[in-house]
Amino acid sequence: MSNREQTLSIIKPDAVERNLDNEIKEIFKSNGFKIINEKKIKIEKSEAEQFYKVHETKPFYNDLCAYLSSGPIVVMILEKENSVIANRELMGATNPKDAAEGTIRKKYGISIDKNSVHGSDSIENAKIEIDFFFKD
Repeated sequence: MSNREQTLSIIKPDAVERNLDNEIKEIFKSNGFKIINEKKIKIEKSEAEQFYKVHETKPFYNDLCAYLSSGPIVVMILEKENSVIANRELMGATNPKDAAEGTIRKKYGISIDKNSVHGSDSIENAKIEIDFFFKD
């Protein structure tokens, strides 16, 4: 039985504003991900607050929400075997300075905040995050 999963990926404002969205999508595709659905949107700060609610108590919460809502983002549903883990490996560490060579954040991330991409951290969260952006 195949273990195909879906995960949510966001190309964050810093990468979109540098026109890296197509380049980043190509990286996903060349690593065996299928982009099931995608859209470029701009979200309100209140929506970002809802999206990042899990981080509500953290000191960086407010900046994170302000940043995600600061410009257009590309949200995508990616599919692949073990996609949650595979996507996290491909993205690299949260801080681009700590990210492994060849990862998206190493290549494009500017800082721990402007790290170009978001990816779900578990199968459960992937479902919640996909529904957040793609529920009709």
